[in-house]
Amino acid sequence: MSASELSLLAVQPHPDDESIGMGGTLARYSAEGVRTTLVTATRGEVGEILDKELDPKEAAPRLATIREAELRKAMQILGVNEIVFLGYEDSGMAGLPRNREPQTFWQAGEEEAIGRLIQVIRRVRPQVVVTQNEFGGYAHPDHIKTHRVAIGAFFYAGDIKRFPGGEPFRPSKLYYNAFPKSVMRQLAEVMQRAGVANRFSTDGEPPPFAVSDDRVTTWLDVRPFIDKKLAAMRAHRTQIPEDSWFLKLVDVVGAQAWATETYERARSSVDAPTPEDDLFAGLR
Repeated sequence: MSASELSLLAVQPHPDDESIGMGGTLARYSAEGVRTTLVTATRGEVGEILDKELDPKEAAPRLATIREAELRKAMQILGVNEIVFLGYEDSGMAGLPRNREPQTFWQAGEEEAIGRLIQVIRRVRPQVVVTQNEFGGYAHPDHIKTHRVAIGAFFYAGDIKRFPGGEPFRPSKLYYNAFPKSVMRQLAEVMQRAGVANRFSTDGEPPPFAVSDDRVTTWLDVRPFIDKKLAAMRAHRTQIPEDSWFLKLVDVVGAQAWATETYERARSSVDAPTPEDDLFAGLR
């Protein structure tokens, strides 16, 4: 297949998850001419407000609008073709009363949410789908729900009887964002030596979102797109201010800290090598 025939769908919970976890990937494949689509489950309505130019009390009621604008700017930087919002609200961190509110993604009917995502899959027909793993990175309710909904849509997009409407389609490959423990340890050590507080270790152990190296199947070189990734992250001003550890990492380690993005290949209907350096390995 030529690049123009290829389609990549990223399914993420909140604005900024895509830029942090796979901004270089989106920029790389967009530059190659692959159709890139981002589905975001929520607009991050109850996220933090870390932009020092905003008054948190004043900005909180309009945070959804602010974060949507940030996301659109970030996706313009990365060259993403289309953004789709599933239409649910941010559920807040695990254990908060917000989790029980009916309009939140955590409370959404799973069948309904899967159906919404299936309609996107049938329209953009992605060979590759990327989403959160079963732990949801850091066990945020919306991250976990994103994992469940994306898996359901991946498997049932071809089932026209269960989910009618549109032309049935089955994507070829399913990936999870993955942060290997070995890399997290290295980054933690470097930042510790530099005297910079970090989120890459807890009592010497890798953070909960890190996975065993043997789960990582795919290592993507995104060095030519580091500037775009960092610019996209900076576009999410409410979440990633200039003094954020995400950006301090660049000060300590250098831009190469973001030179590789890693994934776990969860399912594939085509033969592909392990390890691989291309999400479309086996498809072109």
